[in-house]
Order: sequence, then structure tokens, then C-alpha cells
Amino acid sequence: MPNAENLTAWVGREVVERDELALGPARGMAALLDRSLDGMQSGAPLPAGWHWLYFWPVTRQSELALDGHSRRGGFLPLVPLPRRMWVGGKIDFRGQLLLGDAVERRSTILGVREKEGRSGRLIFVSIRHQIARLGEVVIDEVQELVYREAGRPGEPRAGGAPPPPDCTWSETFATDAVVLFRFSALTFNGHRIHFDHPYATGVEGYPGLLVHAPLTALLLLDAAGRHGPGGSPASYTYRAEGPVFGGETVRLSGRVPNDDQMEVWAAAPDGRTAMSGTVTW
Repeated sequence: MPNAENLTAWVGREVVERDELALGPARGMAALLDRSLDGMQSGAPLPAGWHWLYFWPVTRQSELALDGHSRRGGFLPLVPLPRRMWVGGKIDFRGQLLLGDAVERRSTILGVREKEGRSGRLIFVSIRHQIARLGEVVIDEVQELVYREAGRPGEPRAGGAPPPPDCTWSETFATDAVVLFRFSALTFNGHRIHFDHPYATGVEGYPGLLVHAPLTALLLLDAAGRHGPGGSPASYTYRAEGPVFGGETVRLSGRVPNDDQMEVWAAAPDGRTAMSGTVTW
């Protein structure tokens, strides 16, 4: 069975893709958030983090794996563990993307490492994405994926510690199967844990459909922008600490330790932290 040492052959592998920041995905995301579409016009600024709606993984149907992702062993390493999750990252915003922009993304495998967790064997893969417009990098981010062993019957729900007791603001967002389907469609994400209940529960062993980690991350970044000092963020760091399942209402909260920084977190209904992060301006 391959281990992290065998998988280091993928470190340094790159792929370059091109896309156009079309109106459709941005308008769809605004609709998902129940917002007006009036500002989603060509030349308007793309909201922070919404570049995740582009560079779709347009894998041919015959090249998909059982879980709905592309088969491993191409750009991503041939990791043998069945569960895959997007668990965190950092985005540096160096400039502004505009709707209608022609953009280029260079993706690089930065590292592969293995560790033993409470749930068993884990393999982490770090990926750097640099998005450029007119030859200038405006988004520089690192994403971290984790691959895990299959779920075990009766496995306890993971989650971080309870969130901080004090916050500057707090609001809720209700998830359901329609929200998860629409976000999967907006990102062309075929991962079946987000929309195929029999697969999520019967094959991967979850108690229900999972809310996408990037959706939770975007909800936190969006809320921080509305409750923050105004202007575009300079950076955003986030870390998934536990799951949120479809049908649950997630509580989004934040506090301001200083003038140019906001700590944010999302709490699951059981009171545990599902995601934490920091936004700077």
C-alpha cells in the first residue's frame, strides 16, 4: 500500500488552467445566499473567496471514481485511503478580481505527509493555487486536503472545542439538501457525500449528508465582510474542526481582537466548533 514517502513523487507537480469569471456562478451564489443579483454585472468586483466558484473540475464521466471525484493518480497523488476532505487553508488577496475577467490558475502540489490520528491513518496533501489576471497574481492560496480511513460503525462525531464565550456578532445559516445541491452545482463538485444520502451513509459511514467545508468557509468570510471595518480583506486563514450535516443550522460568530483582524468561527448544533478562522484587512 502506498505511503506518504511513496507519494512524494507528486510534490512539485503543476497544472495550469484558464477560465473566465462569468456572471452565472456569481449570480447563483448570490441567489443561494438570498441576496439581490443587482450588483452581479460585468466589471463588478468578485466577492472575496468566490474564485472557488470557477476553474471547475471538468473530468470526463468515464474518468470519475466511485466517490464522484476524479480518479487519483493524475494531478493529485494516488492516495489509497477512501475518505477525502478539504480541511483548511489560507488565502492572500493581493488584488481585486472583476466579473468578466479572463484569469489563469497555476496549481502546485506543495507536500504530502502522513500521521496517525484518533480515527486512524491520515494523509495530508497541500496544494498552492495562484490566480493571475493580466499576468499579475491577485490570489495566492494554499489548500489542505486530508484522506482518511473508512468510517466505523458508531464512530463519535468529531468536532473542536466549544467556541469562545464572547463574540462581537453572531448569526445563523440553515442548511438543507437543496442548499447542498445548489452549492455542488455551482462548483461542479461531484463528491457524493454532499448530495447522495445512501452513498454518504452506507458507503462512507456518515450519519447524513455533509455540508461542504468551502461553503462554511465562504459563509464565515462573507459574514466577516458584512460585520468588519469595510474594504477588501488582505488574508483569510481557516481550519475545519468538525462536520456539519445537512438539515442542521450552523451558528456563525466573530470577534475583533484588534482593528485590522477578526476571529471567526462556525458552531454545529451540538455546540462544538466546526470551523475557525481569521480574517485580516
